[in-house]
Amino acid sequence: MQKHFLVSSTDPVAIDQASIDLCFAAEGSESLQQRVERQNGLHTLEHAEEIGLGSRAYNLMNIDE
Repeated sequence: MQKHFLVSSTDPVAIDQASIDLCFAAEGSESLQQRVERQNGLHTLEHAEEIGLGSRAYNLMNIDE
């Protein structure tokens, strides 16, 4: 069974970090992980946090329970 997630926040950096973490945790994501790592794909998130556009820290909440 495939799970679906909705990620919402006023912090765009947190949204992107949570999204990439959820993708990396998904079964069969090895190819995506390799591409992101090979192309330094997290550099944008790191830099966005450094210049104050948001935070890479986040909390996931289940709103269905």
